Amino acid sequence: MSKRNRGICFLGFIVTVLTALAWSQTEPAKATLASDNIPKERMKEYVGLAVQWQREYLRIDTTNPPGNEARAAEFFKKILDQEGIENQVFNYAPGRADLWARVPHTTASAQRPIILLNHMDVVTSDASHWKVPPFSAEIVDGSIYGRGAQDMKNEGLAQFMVMVMLKREKVELNRDVIFLAVGDEEVDGTGTDWFIEHQRDLLGNAQFLINEGGENLLEDGHVKYIGVSVGEKAAFWLHVVAHGRAGHGSLPIADSAPNRLVLALNRIISYHTPFKVLPVADEFLRAMAPYEPPARAEKFRNIRKALEDKNFQREVEQDESLNYLLHDTIALSMLKGSEQTNVIPPEAWANLDVRLLPGDDPKEFLATIRHVVNDPNVSVEPLESDFRPANASPTNTALFAAIQKVSAQYFPGTPVIPRLDSGYTENQRYRPLGIDSYGFNPYTATDEESSTEHGNDERIRVEEVQRGFRVLYDVVTSVASK
Repeated sequence: MSKRNRGICFLGFIVTVLTALAWSQTEPAKATLASDNIPKERMKEYVGLAVQWQREYLRIDTTNPPGNEARAAEFFKKILDQEGIENQVFNYAPGRADLWARVPHTTASAQRPIILLNHMDVVTSDASHWKVPPFSAEIVDGSIYGRGAQDMKNEGLAQFMVMVMLKREKVELNRDVIFLAVGDEEVDGTGTDWFIEHQRDLLGNAQFLINEGGENLLEDGHVKYIGVSVGEKAAFWLHVVAHGRAGHGSLPIADSAPNRLVLALNRIISYHTPFKVLPVADEFLRAMAPYEPPARAEKFRNIRKALEDKNFQREVEQDESLNYLLHDTIALSMLKGSEQTNVIPPEAWANLDVRLLPGDDPKEFLATIRHVVNDPNVSVEPLESDFRPANASPTNTALFAAIQKVSAQYFPGTPVIPRLDSGYTENQRYRPLGIDSYGFNPYTATDEESSTEHGNDERIRVEEVQRGFRVLYDVVTSVASK
């Protein structure tokens, strides 16, 4: 959902050395990360399990609607029981389930837990547009194809592998590590909402949470940056309804509902929301400046000054990677008028996908849009009464430092950059509980691979599955091991 997510990891044995060519990265220094201490034969076994379990997980159809996440919860529970890892399944609605598991701390006194959060549901897919069936998990040209391979059964599997490794390796932990797989993230978020309302104690007053939302861009065999999501924009969907006199299509009505709607939408689309440079956007652009052409790099280093230029403003609005970062956005996504071509309807409506930057007031934004429309026969109302304000987590934490430390070993010289996510993630629901929540992806992906998220031929390279769990294992142990 959020989403353009990517990640990577590195294996310390011969198979990984062969596949590491795709990274053009040097092997991490020995004995500096927890995974370096795992014998090669055991690591080879983990690699095989990761590919096997990833394919088995992708074959479970959890298309939402209806979800049927209970099937995925059963898959996880069977393995957790075999591994002797404490777990519980909560069937909160027919076919819907959350799964919670924990590897407890081993020290006499403990720090607050870390949660590995993922969702088991996936979006719909049209098999007729895929190379292979969406739930086949077939391997084609070195990639595993399957709905959820990018969002987010890949990350869920990496988190699951971490739990199994912590248990098998008998890692001495100074905080509990909690695995939380929830249902219904892609539609209504009922899985997380139910868990917070009914089982909040099982979160253990956690300090940290890792979820989807990270972005690690692979270009020409090199990792361009490690993007850690520290915040997201807030969805503020609007419903625009135009009213007018109904009639026969053969006798046009100048101020009909469809005509009024078109005029109102034209005003809205032509409206330019004010630019606003948040600290996270400023930091992200400064970090990316060295990778841009000189003229563009100069603008990135002083984005506030650059935005004084009207020509650059237009350039930003045409660049999807910049536009969402620097102001509130409005996207026309749905339209509805008559059921018949020869009938002029009394109402016509449209939905707008509005995303607000952290700190922006939805009531003020709504008042502005109504002023822009300026038509008493056109109403603009929020689609939902429950507005979830955007929020963010700090970067001066032990978890963010652990991500920096591990990334420096796997991707020397690659910047670790805090970023604002354009889409929604459930981090927004956990931050108000006092949990520092981050979107971090242990895999990398090219633009082409990332574009398959929610699209056709969603896939992940086998070599990523073979390595990604190790990156995450090193991050978690860096912040949770004795």
